[in-house]
Amino acid sequence: MQDNQEVPRRIPRRAARVMALPWSSGISIAWRLGDGRGWVSRCIAREIEQRRLFPWIAVCFGSGILLFFQADGEPALWAPLGAFGLCSAAGIALRRNMPVLTALIAFAALFAGFSAGVIRARSVAAPALSRITITTIAGFIEAVEDREEGQRLLIRVAEMKDVAVTERPRLVRASVRNGAGLGAGQFITGTARLLPPPEAAWPGGYDFARDAYYKGIGAVGSMVGPVRRLDPPPQQDWSLWLGARVDEARNALTQRIASSIGGAAGAVGAALVTGKRGLIPEATNDVLRGAGIYHIVSISGLHMVLAAGTFFWLVRALLALAPSVALLWPVKKIAAVAAMIGATIYCVFSGSDVATERSLIMTLVMFGAVLVDRPALSIRNLSIAALIVLAREPEALLGPSFQMSFGAVAAMMALVPLMHRRRAERGSVALVERGLHWAGQAMLGLVTTTLVASIATAPFAAYHFQSLNPYGLIGNALALPLVSLVVMPSAVLGVLAYPFGLDRPVWQVMGAAVEQVLEVSAWVGGFSGSTIVVPALGVGALAFLSLGLLVLTIPASALRWLAVFPAGAGLAFAAVPHRYDIFIDREGAGAAVRSGNGRLALVGRPSDFVVEQWLRADGDGRNTDDSSLRRETRCDSAGCVVLTGHRWPVAFVQDYAAFEEDCRRVSVIITRLQAPSTCRPPFLLDREALSARGATTLHFGPQGIEVMSVRKGREVMTWSGIPSTHARQAEGLPAQGRRSARPVPEQDLPEDDVSSDEPD
Repeated sequence: MQDNQEVPRRIPRRAARVMALPWSSGISIAWRLGDGRGWVSRCIAREIEQRRLFPWIAVCFGSGILLFFQADGEPALWAPLGAFGLCSAAGIALRRNMPVLTALIAFAALFAGFSAGVIRARSVAAPALSRITITTIAGFIEAVEDREEGQRLLIRVAEMKDVAVTERPRLVRASVRNGAGLGAGQFITGTARLLPPPEAAWPGGYDFARDAYYKGIGAVGSMVGPVRRLDPPPQQDWSLWLGARVDEARNALTQRIASSIGGAAGAVGAALVTGKRGLIPEATNDVLRGAGIYHIVSISGLHMVLAAGTFFWLVRALLALAPSVALLWPVKKIAAVAAMIGATIYCVFSGSDVATERSLIMTLVMFGAVLVDRPALSIRNLSIAALIVLAREPEALLGPSFQMSFGAVAAMMALVPLMHRRRAERGSVALVERGLHWAGQAMLGLVTTTLVASIATAPFAAYHFQSLNPYGLIGNALALPLVSLVVMPSAVLGVLAYPFGLDRPVWQVMGAAVEQVLEVSAWVGGFSGSTIVVPALGVGALAFLSLGLLVLTIPASALRWLAVFPAGAGLAFAAVPHRYDIFIDREGAGAAVRSGNGRLALVGRPSDFVVEQWLRADGDGRNTDDSSLRRETRCDSAGCVVLTGHRWPVAFVQDYAAFEEDCRRVSVIITRLQAPSTCRPPFLLDREALSARGATTLHFGPQGIEVMSVRKGREVMTWSGIPSTHARQAEGLPAQGRRSARPVPEQDLPEDDVSSDEPD
């Protein structure tokens, strides 16, 4: 060996293992503190190589939509469109400068999302009622949903007595006790009690009014008299005729499936096929929620993938039976086209709900990738689907369906490369061993994907529903094989056999599987702690956790491990939730006050739905009829008083006679009456203030009261005089208020002014 020849250095076995790891896994081990810039450069180069910058366009587009919903008032359209045009023009001019081009594309996507929000809001603008109204209406029935207690109608209004045309809603949703004989497409008239679509029960809660606005629904209520059919006007909209025929067919198939199976299983089976969930008993809904598998009755991504996959498999298997066709024709692409057509028909027949349309777009994008010989499952395709969905329905970004479905799919797609790599390492084995291995891999894949999806959707479930199902992994692992292998294939075969009248045996097979699903749900839901009610996450916690999910799933390089920082911040915020001291109904029908024992005490008579929303937001698992909700209140015919944990008395006034005393002695007055001008407590929320704020929450802080309301947002009111004045007066009150310790009477509220706010 020559002296100048370099002797190869022996690499230790442990270091060799590190070097043999994939680059994205070994980079963290090879990290050097002095090489931070080089590490980032290599990661960015890998992102560009893997084309992982494109998904961030969808993130920027969504950020623009979020900014639109934070805007005060109605933003102008020319501003975001102009900014989008400027960024696009600058990007074309500076396309050779990669960093600048990337930034300009990001800003262009941001302004495009803002513009989409403005355009969508203007395109769906329609009048809505501003007050409770009892009037005679006439119009076409667009859809009918059978429910346990009657029917619910979606009516396209043609006439509304004593309501100006400029104030007349385009669509009205009304329930009817006895709707026998009513069907989609009929022209009806009757007297209805209508009210404006209810806003959120508390700031940050579910806002039905916003959803109703984007659906064109301007009023909700019930028919209070007989409903009569009339001859329709001579000219009808073709879309109304088509929608009526589809809804009529859906109702007929719903009844067919429900009667063929019977019981709760029949109602669930019908919902899986037609999307009509009104026949499902509430007890069955609770069982499915407790097991963490309620998502199976809401037609979304799971059902669309299973239905399209069934079409894909059937067509491909049939074509493969002919050798000449299988060898000469693009069988896979033909099957993909058939799956796309079948998924579209399934979407239309199941009602074309927002979540269903969203799932259809995702499915079409995936199978479209098959047609152009691209991988069907990729973050890039998911981003394209998200862009299409958000461009059509920007408001979907705020809903749990979009967040949970795209979050779960993105998280599961991050596992696909690992699963493929594991399969590639397998060599040739015996048939039996291969079969056992396949079964084990299928079960492992089901458990793993369910676990990943559950973790990915947990922040959104905690934010929107204030509940977690820790045993959902068990429920999904036991129920989804039945849904995938029996229920959904039977649904496809049953629909194909339905026109021939040969579908009843198929529905009965599906019903047997659904019965097993319900039994599994009841077993899992019976576990102690199957449903955990948690305090509502704040916007900050949700934002950080969402950012952590994006950073974890989008990058292909070691940049994904930076998700630890936003996820950690989100968990830190979630660990110390911001809890309100008082929840106040938007119309002053009642309130929930945090009493001295740290739990909410109820005054007034708000609807059960509103009370349930308050309790869940506070992480309180009590039912709305729990007697302890009234235990800390002291009431008489004039109202109620509750002493908070800060020893500040809060009064709920129902009689003008109570103002004289309460205005002098309490810190907070809540009333649906108009308070006299001489009444000046530290905080007053009367009829005038309620009309300006809507549903309101209060949080007592060291500097004053933090006021959050649906219509005005956040306000801070200082009240430095309270500790020296009102708190001192409160010390002379009885331990739990100034009023006599007597049972809470029925509140003196007119029955007509109290209505259920429950959207369903």
